[in-house]
Amino acid sequence: MKSADKNELFESMPIPKAVANLAIPTILSSLVMVLYNLADTYFVGMLNDPLQNAAVTLAAPVLLAFNAVNNLFGVGTSSMMSRALGRKDYDTVRRSSAFGFCSALFCGVAFAVLCSVFKGPLLALLGADEVTAPATAAYMLWTVSCGAAPAILNVVLAYLVRSEGASLHASIGTMSGCLLNMVLDPIFILPWGLDMGAAGAGLATFLSNAVACGYFLVLLYIKRKTTYVCINPRMLKIRKDIVLGVCIVGIPAAIQNLLNVTGMTILNNFTSEYGADAVAAMGISQKISMVPLQIALGFSQGIMPLISYNYASGNHPRMKKAITFAMKLMIPALFGIMVVFCLCSAGLTNIFMENESIVAYGTHFLRGFSLTLPFLGMDFLAVGVFQALGMGKNALIFAVMRKIVLEIPALFILNWLVPLYGLPYAQPFAEMVLAAAAVFMLHRIFKRCNQQPEKA
Repeated sequence: MKSADKNELFESMPIPKAVANLAIPTILSSLVMVLYNLADTYFVGMLNDPLQNAAVTLAAPVLLAFNAVNNLFGVGTSSMMSRALGRKDYDTVRRSSAFGFCSALFCGVAFAVLCSVFKGPLLALLGADEVTAPATAAYMLWTVSCGAAPAILNVVLAYLVRSEGASLHASIGTMSGCLLNMVLDPIFILPWGLDMGAAGAGLATFLSNAVACGYFLVLLYIKRKTTYVCINPRMLKIRKDIVLGVCIVGIPAAIQNLLNVTGMTILNNFTSEYGADAVAAMGISQKISMVPLQIALGFSQGIMPLISYNYASGNHPRMKKAITFAMKLMIPALFGIMVVFCLCSAGLTNIFMENESIVAYGTHFLRGFSLTLPFLGMDFLAVGVFQALGMGKNALIFAVMRKIVLEIPALFILNWLVPLYGLPYAQPFAEMVLAAAAVFMLHRIFKRCNQQPEKA
């Protein structure tokens, strides 16, 4: 994207059009990512083997842990880059991107090595037993031991490209891997293909992430004279301002995802006490509810560069208009999806596995998870604003409140009061409280911006 095009997008393009240019490609890529996750569940479910479905569910916290690295060096670096663009500090943009890329590569390799060395204790921690452990280990061989580095780099590179407004290219890269995954899944998983079961789903994921990484590397090579994104190790310089700028936003975002992993692990451990059918149903209902959640997350992440740029450049009225527009668009849409999910929970669960016990469990679980949607949309938007503005402390407070203060204690209490069936209602409880806090915090940010001198 040329410099003049960047300036028009961030500085003068009408808010609805600017938000659409940034958010729609991000939402589409998020949806495709969810669809490829659902494809794993769908094609593994076609085997009618709850153990294979349980393996994908039990391994999910480890794959979610990738997001801790993604957020540290993806969210943290992209926020740093967009704010530097707003200040016209292009050297910092280049050096920040080199720091984020090289750090993500190192962490991806380290993640794979550590998970492979400590595979036994890790499987026990995830809730796998002697029945589900072999399939879970086979799935993790490809997705973690072989696939951690490309999975992490795929997402981090998309963040770096998106930070300068090239949302479409970021989404094409992400979607290319996801679409390939959906093509490969049935070939690797089902009996008429390679008949690898859950391991086949893992292999398809690994190959797809590798292809997506290849897309981004080729893109950056072709655009090397017109982009500010730089992944050349020679540009890597450990500057205090860059490290702090990335970490102030990235570390709270990473902690948030680690806490999400903790919450999911606790949820899976509670659920595993009731057998493979309950675990499979919990995994299916979580995957279905992830569709609208990823829409909300994609929307809030898509507009982050616009918020960061205008905040750093002093154009606070434009920043506030972008946030308000996003809020008015996203919350009613998520409320409508919540109603549909509550009414159609049985039919949606049945799509993925025609098993009476699993459908019965999944119907109840999905209704509980769906109540979260409108509130979580508000929370995602607020956290996205915190990250865009470099307010890592606020994002960290929300992460700690969400999991440690509210959701995890609620899991223990609800499982004690209403064993198994109370578990899906812990998240709605936490998000309702946080949604109220999000409205209060955004009001304070707007008020503070009104008191600061604006762009001339």
